[in-house]
Amino acid sequence: MFKHGPSTISGPVSRTGKKWKSQPKAVSKRKNEGAPIRQDLVSRVRQEIAAGTYDTPEKFELALDKMLGELDLG
Repeated sequence: MFKHGPSTISGPVSRTGKKWKSQPKAVSKRKNEGAPIRQDLVSRVRQEIAAGTYDTPEKFELALDKMLGELDLG
């Protein structure tokens, strides 16, 4: 079997693309590090997930639009 290097096969995603040009950023501290966990929010989201009401068509469309925008397809 022939093994190709990471930048030898053309396709929609390759290491020569614009997303791979920049060097990895140093790990930064999270903005809310040390902030208390919002237990009321965590409980509500867990209940919605268990009930099957957390994911909605509107949320899915919003996420899809955002993803397509990042890929320059939308």
